[in-house]
Amino acid sequence: MRDVPSPDTTVRGATPALVRGQRLRDVLAIPVLDGAVVLAGREGLDRVVERLNVMEVPDIVPWVKPAEFLLTTAYPLHGQTDRLAELVCELDEAGLVGIGIKLGRYLDELPDDVLEVADERQFPIVQLPPDIAFDEILTEVLSEILQAQTHRLERSERIHRALLQIVLDGDGLDRLATDLADILDAPTAVLDATDHVLAAARLPDGVEVGDQVALRDDEVDLGGEALPATSVPISAGHQLHGRVVALRRREGGEAALDRRALEHAATVAALTRTKELELAAIEARYQSELMHDLLSGRLTHWEDGLSRAKLFGWDLQRRLIVLVAQLDDPEEPAGGDAAPRIPFANTLARPIHDRDPAAAVVRFSDEVVVLTGAFEGDHGRDQAEQFVRDLCRETTRQLGTSVSVGLGRPVTELEDVPRAYGQAIAALRIGRNLHGPGAAVHFDRLGAYRLLDLVEDPSELADFATEILGELAGDTETARDLRRTLRVLLEANGNVAAAARRLHFHYNTLRYRIEKIEGIVGPFTDDATLRLDVHLALLILEMHAATRPTER
Repeated sequence: MRDVPSPDTTVRGATPALVRGQRLRDVLAIPVLDGAVVLAGREGLDRVVERLNVMEVPDIVPWVKPAEFLLTTAYPLHGQTDRLAELVCELDEAGLVGIGIKLGRYLDELPDDVLEVADERQFPIVQLPPDIAFDEILTEVLSEILQAQTHRLERSERIHRALLQIVLDGDGLDRLATDLADILDAPTAVLDATDHVLAAARLPDGVEVGDQVALRDDEVDLGGEALPATSVPISAGHQLHGRVVALRRREGGEAALDRRALEHAATVAALTRTKELELAAIEARYQSELMHDLLSGRLTHWEDGLSRAKLFGWDLQRRLIVLVAQLDDPEEPAGGDAAPRIPFANTLARPIHDRDPAAAVVRFSDEVVVLTGAFEGDHGRDQAEQFVRDLCRETTRQLGTSVSVGLGRPVTELEDVPRAYGQAIAALRIGRNLHGPGAAVHFDRLGAYRLLDLVEDPSELADFATEILGELAGDTETARDLRRTLRVLLEANGNVAAAARRLHFHYNTLRYRIEKIEGIVGPFTDDATLRLDVHLALLILEMHAATRPTER
């Protein structure tokens, strides 16, 4: 028995090469094996051969190693054909690539059960040419493996140097995608953590930077077309920054080499992305300070503020609206294996900047504040509300948790931004209390609620509601039922017949309920002032006595 390994190219401290050998189908194409016939296990021909071994003893299993292709004359198996099927199973479980056998001298043919087992396990059994010596096979195959491996190492080193130069030159992801596409001769893309394209080269028409792609294990959906792809994560520490993707994935050894190139590229992308994020974090702090000054009215030098805003790409010298967005469930996922939440501000900013590239989007501790160009025309408010509803829906879809948004009135002067911000905060808070999670409310739609919101002491509102409604203000099923009856009657302008139809009550039943309610709150049907008080008290209860937000 002779064990002839391919050379170990592992460098201490470096990542070992992903492929150190040749696929069996490529080994069988070497001229010395011309005439070899695959008898079984053809589906396993892409297994990689790293070394060769010659079987000279019957109990070969303890002496074999993974990734070996075993050669034999069948002499050690003479008279033991009944255990050949069992031997195939043992060799396959030991990680062997396959077995090459010379038939005709010690064994005329292989039993059918052996071939069946090999096919089931996709374990190749190859009939070797009878006139070729094992030494010739060992020499030629080893030489081919050495040559291919040397080529891969040289190319891997060229790739490493080329991509390292990007870091040394201080270039970004655009050059990385371009150079990687040239190296692999294939379309490439760098994606962020939400699978949006950050940089790309040679992508199909219709796919652009900023688009979101559907990435699966071995393919990527670009422009509605699923294409074969190889991807590797861009990681820094425990944080996933995205992925590097190459299309038109090659098979076998080239596929592994492409993956090695992608791993080099992912390392460069991680360095580049980390630097970009650090710069972005610094810029975000300055943006946050400027936005805080704008919202609080503390900005005294407006020209200086406008100059700072231009550095961030914000256009504040126009008619603006203020949006305030909050996650309805701000809790981060519990620890363990839970996936990290996608950044809220980034998800919100993308559709906003698609509509208005000069919009200001800043995240504070629990909310995202947006200053964006106001919608113009007679239907500007309707368009703004539709945009906000679409924004809530798309952000909720991406984050997996609902988002509520409040919208203030348009302003033309920066001095009025604090007032518009307060309106947006009120719209968000009251809208969420009235409509629940996912509310998207314009301040102008609040009606009397915005007047009630001006009362600074919530206890005053609660006392007023209790004083007017009495026991109807309680949190019992009877009280809630009577309040609903009262609300529908008020909305029907006191029309008993119309209210009865809406409530699906008999007319006399509703008359009885009205008498019961008047026995509690007084003759509201005849007293307009009392009727107004009752209506306001109902609105207060619907607001749940919402409190003002704490100062930032």
